[in-house]
Amino acid sequence: MRPSKRAADELRPVTLERAVSRYAEGSCLVSFGNTRVLCTASLEERGPPWLRGSGKGWITAEYAMLPRATHDRTRREINSGKPSGRTQEIQRLIGRSLRAVTNLPAMGERQVTVDCDVIQADGGTRTAAITGAWVALYDCFAWMRTRSIISVDPLRDHVAAVSCGLYKGTPVLDLDYAEDSAADTDANFVLTGTGGIVEVQGTAEMEPFSVDQLLELLNLARAGTDRLVALQKEAIA
Repeated sequence: MRPSKRAADELRPVTLERAVSRYAEGSCLVSFGNTRVLCTASLEERGPPWLRGSGKGWITAEYAMLPRATHDRTRREINSGKPSGRTQEIQRLIGRSLRAVTNLPAMGERQVTVDCDVIQADGGTRTAAITGAWVALYDCFAWMRTRSIISVDPLRDHVAAVSCGLYKGTPVLDLDYAEDSAADTDANFVLTGTGGIVEVQGTAEMEPFSVDQLLELLNLARAGTDRLVALQKEAIA
């Protein structure tokens, strides 16, 4: 039995609330159970200098965990002078995931920065951030189209992410903190709406896992991201 009493293939309750920021071109407050992440997408009329003259746009991401997102207060990373290795890894993952489903030339030479701030953490913050960031980016591009900044939607597909793991020997979907901290294997899957794989991150905490177990986790993740994409479609309808 999972600590949350969920079935092995059951997501936590997921919500995607749009337009939660008054000033951002696109925004979404995403909840995976008790994990809550505020995602905002901000348009900059200039792209990065190294893309100047290429005719292509760029999407980048920043990720942060607020001081009381966890049980104990953590120091703001700005006070240490630079983001931690974990933070850099996650924000690069978010940026890669969004760029994988975006037609960058359709943006023109512009940049969209997606900020993902964890308000409350209970496992799966990076997967929730990617799923909510897609909605914020969609609304940013819609804002641009209504103002004739771009003529077509640069998004080519949906992208969503979910964690899976081996908990007490059983493959389970969408780990919360109680499971994540005790899992034998922990993996994150970033998949597109059409089933393409953007990234797989998997780690054995105790015993190495087999190829068959990896495929079991992938199948769980496909079912989970299918549901997440359906929720994205409902949110933007």
